Amino acid sequence: MSAGLRWGVLGAGGIARQFAEDLRSDGLGLQAVGSRTREGAERFSTQLGGIASVYGSYQALVEAPEVDVVYVATPHPLHAEHALLALRAGKHVLVEKPFALNAAQARAVVAEARARGLVVLEAMWTRFLPHMVRLRELVADGALGEVMTLVADHSQQLSADPTHRIQDPALGGGALLDLGVYPVSFAWDLFGAPLTIDSRSVPTATGVDRQTAVVLAYPGGAQAVLHTALDLAGRNDAVVLGTDARVEIAPTWYAPSTLRVVRPDGTVLEEFDGRGPGRGMQYQARELERLVREGHQESPVLPPGESIAVMETLDEVRRQIGLAYPGE
Repeated sequence: MSAGLRWGVLGAGGIARQFAEDLRSDGLGLQAVGSRTREGAERFSTQLGGIASVYGSYQALVEAPEVDVVYVATPHPLHAEHALLALRAGKHVLVEKPFALNAAQARAVVAEARARGLVVLEAMWTRFLPHMVRLRELVADGALGEVMTLVADHSQQLSADPTHRIQDPALGGGALLDLGVYPVSFAWDLFGAPLTIDSRSVPTATGVDRQTAVVLAYPGGAQAVLHTALDLAGRNDAVVLGTDARVEIAPTWYAPSTLRVVRPDGTVLEEFDGRGPGRGMQYQARELERLVREGHQESPVLPPGESIAVMETLDEVRRQIGLAYPGE
């Protein structure tokens, strides 16, 4: 185990297990798990081969003196509530994407973290993957010329069961917040704030979005063409087009992947392999640990203000397509 932070995992579902596996395989300090019930936390611990501290409530987890940072991995509508719970207990927080259910909740979380001098980071793990780091370097170095277009899709064939969380409005279901947040965040990373947002969508029988297309337009004529669907198995590749070259990111672009830099005449200038061990969720954990170790509160890769801005974009898309969640 590293001499870094001691991590507590809040939530005991599939994404929490994947994160915990990557955390442990990278030598980072998996210290505790908290679930709604003691049984759920103990089952999670057993699946991971044993975790030192097991708690049967979220409150007990965030108050645990042996926990330095909390990873929030509960359903979307609970992200803000549980991030605030951890922050008010004096813990740094890594909160699963989407950062919150809406921008108002996101602003409340960020304000609390800033007031308490704590780190809060959105677990948009894609931002921290090696191939995305390399893409930002290529753009910054001018290797692509003027970057004009992003085309990115995140489409999966998920459960059609109307009681499944992806189909449930009460759990923030639909393609947009679960899957579409990835390409929207990618567009923000590449281009920043859009001038205009145009969205089209098709609903499921339960009233969440089945598939959604978004076009973001930027100063100088740049565009991001984004698509997401919850019942279609897409290629899940992405391409960034510049005047001098393009970057092709192989499926699955939002997970550890490879990229190629290709000139307009087809000449391949570079091939980069960013694949590595595990699912790749350890890189975001390393970034949070770096921030704490070096005394920084906000990551330049994904500052909290940008997580709020991504949520504002998602709010506008939902307004355009008529997708509202109970209790908002």
